Amino acid sequence: MLVRFKSPASHDLLMFGAAAEALLSLMGMTGRIPSALDPADLPAVRQRLLAGLDAAPLAEPPRKADDDEEASETTSVSLRQRAVPLLAMIDKAIARQAWVMWEHAN
Repeated sequence: MLVRFKSPASHDLLMFGAAAEALLSLMGMTGRIPSALDPADLPAVRQRLLAGLDAAPLAEPPRKADDDEEASETTSVSLRQRAVPLLAMIDKAIARQAWVMWEHAN
């Protein structure tokens, strides 16, 4: 599953469902997709997300490759790294007093 984040202040952002749900949880959201945030709510949501990321591990442990792939380990991306474009979208939305929404991407 993919989740698309949208805001009139920024370009669309596509994210894998598990990462999007984890970030939404850190933001204090229920994980309901689709949903949205009003401009007035964004500064508090940004602070919750940053606080949650500070408590998150710096990197996820590497995962083993599937049998179909090479036998070497694959590199994983931390939740902090995955949050960077979402934080940029939130910052732009705050500056322009715009909403941020998310939905399932087809």
